[in-house]
Amino acid sequence: MAFAATGKKKQILQAALALFAERGFDAASVPAIAEKAGVGSGTIYRYFENKEMLGNVLFQQCLEQFEQSVHEKTPEKKDGPRGRFRNFFYGMVSFTNNHEHALCYIRNHFHAHFLTEDSHAQFTKSLSGIYDFFENGKKEKFIRNLPSEGLIAILFGAFLELHRLIRAGQLEETPELLKGIEECCWDAVRIHH
Repeated sequence: MAFAATGKKKQILQAALALFAERGFDAASVPAIAEKAGVGSGTIYRYFENKEMLGNVLFQQCLEQFEQSVHEKTPEKKDGPRGRFRNFFYGMVSFTNNHEHALCYIRNHFHAHFLTEDSHAQFTKSLSGIYDFFENGKKEKFIRNLPSEGLIAILFGAFLELHRLIRAGQLEETPELLKGIEECCWDAVRIHH
């Protein structure tokens, strides 16, 4: 993951991300982060007031990267609803393939006790594009009339489980598999005429 930092701060962020994703925020100690980063524990406190601040900075950076990946190929009106949905799905695939620890960190911590209002606002913002897509789709009668939060849960629930199975080696990520999963997700949220 590319961080908006250089040198030791970047090393700390990368080490914290790996440990938070693997062990969880509460189980990853500052000394363990420092050891993985190759710095002293005191160095972490030069950049971050406490572990909670480190966790929030990292969470917000992961969300920014997610948002960039998902919206990298800006869905255009001419793509139609089907094309825009496909762009969202493959943006998530791109994010997952390029930032595996980031996805795990977001997935496991989006309701964490240490997150600030800014982190919660960033989380909401990062999902706003797909939320708006579902809201507009319901108005235009091509998306099922269910709460958008539920539609997002259908999409992300399927996607996160797919990622878990691929990561565990139980499924092989192939273009055919991704195409089929994307089509199933589309079928789950669209209105069938």
